[in-house]
Amino acid sequence: MTIKKCIIYFSILITCFISLIMKSSAIQGIDVSRYQGYIDYSRVRSSGIEIVYIRSSLGNSYVDPYFRQNYNNAKSNGLKVGFYHYVVARNTTEAKEEARFFASTIAGLQPDCLLAMDFEQLNGLSSYEVSQISLAFLQELESLTNKKAVVYSDSYNANNMFDRTISSRYPLWIAEYGVERPNTGNWPNWIGWQYTDKGEIPGINGYVDRDTFTNNIFLNDTTPIDDPDVRDEDSTKAIYYRIKRGDTLYAIAREYGVTVSNIVSWNNIQNPNLIYPNQVLTIYTHFKKQITNTTTQETTYTVKRGDTLWAIARKYNVTVENLVTWNNISNANLIYPGEVLKINPTNNAHLIKYVVVSGDTLDSIASRYNTSVYELTKLNNISNPNYLYIGEVIYIPQTYIY
Repeated sequence: MTIKKCIIYFSILITCFISLIMKSSAIQGIDVSRYQGYIDYSRVRSSGIEIVYIRSSLGNSYVDPYFRQNYNNAKSNGLKVGFYHYVVARNTTEAKEEARFFASTIAGLQPDCLLAMDFEQLNGLSSYEVSQISLAFLQELESLTNKKAVVYSDSYNANNMFDRTISSRYPLWIAEYGVERPNTGNWPNWIGWQYTDKGEIPGINGYVDRDTFTNNIFLNDTTPIDDPDVRDEDSTKAIYYRIKRGDTLYAIAREYGVTVSNIVSWNNIQNPNLIYPNQVLTIYTHFKKQITNTTTQETTYTVKRGDTLWAIARKYNVTVENLVTWNNISNANLIYPGEVLKINPTNNAHLIKYVVVSGDTLDSIASRYNTSVYELTKLNNISNPNYLYIGEVIYIPQTYIY
């Protein structure tokens, strides 16, 4: 045997040896979604699986119908749990919205593993666009949840679509089948490897994705996920919402400042994607009836790339309708970088903020705070005093409080 052949054989043996060590020392896992149906997690646990990654959501409104069942049953059988979200965003604004939806869906739950971004629908996007969308999603997600994230990608995209903007900041969960070692592209290594989509596990009917993970997949902080839409609590009120055609749980949750998980839990909803017109939901809202604003309100805001009126309204504790009225905006979905928006043009430094709840009218609010409907409509630029919606912010001059 020549020296050259010896070197080749030796290299192959070393590669196989390293691969065997990695597989034997790695933690065995699976990733699941609605496609696996009902799973017997006691049998899954007995088969040697330790980690299960669960799809919670997709896009900005779809919740996997088996998500909560998978979470509860996996946790009750002692499995370590992670969540992943399937991203379909085509720009950074949509990416941030999806991150908020993901955070809202898993709010209140306790993952053991890094939150995973599954971004593989990349047709028509450049590598730069993919990386910018990913960065917007991941940064927003980590900001909202205070949890670290991991990128799930197949080998081709890891090599060609995610640049070092992503690979230098976030670890990799790689998917590549039929190889001894996956090609990780711009990443130096992996912390998760999905090595087949044809796994067979006791307790699961049909095929399931099989994974191996390293200890780096685990979160240091396993406290419950923060609610990204939580409001300051002064009191709690149960309201009843009748579903209208076109409603989604995410849209309803956003309107009332709660999470999708909250609504699902309060109403024992089995499939969060199946709600019906005229169905009545119980929603518990938190609100402050009186919040003294002791700082001077800013008068203008310059729109930045990626801004939305909804995000700006949240930042300044006003409503989208306020911004539309104050700035004579004809289309609330069209704002432009560099555009200057008026914020609370009354310049009133001491205001009481009141959040509208079910049953409120402008007349009842005026009576409660010893003022008039005229003063409130003038102060808040309300065009129709007969129309208020739940969650709307009404500002009241502090001088009117008795």
